[in-house]
Amino acid sequence: MGQTNISIRIDEDLKTDAEILFAKLGLTLSSATNIFYRQAVMRQKIPFSLSVKEPNLRTRARKEFGEAFKMAQNESITNSTDDMSLDAINDIIRKCREETNAK
Repeated sequence: MGQTNISIRIDEDLKTDAEILFAKLGLTLSSATNIFYRQAVMRQKIPFSLSVKEPNLRTRARKEFGEAFKMAQNESITNSTDDMSLDAINDIIRKCREETNAK
């Protein structure tokens, strides 16, 4: 079986920390990477659990914006107004944030 090279970008400190850990385990970066790939192929999945326990700030902001937009749209339809003041929009955003934080 032939060999091939790959090139990846990794944080310098992470690389150093990984090299130290792998050396303690008797491995090189290359051998540890090969183990990862072999396990992934054998199991047909990432060989460890991946999860997100809490949405990051960007995801929460997107959700808040989407909820605020829907509320503003519904309020506009209910009140038969096509335009809203900035204060009214900010008030809706504030309400959404309060509801989101209460959950």
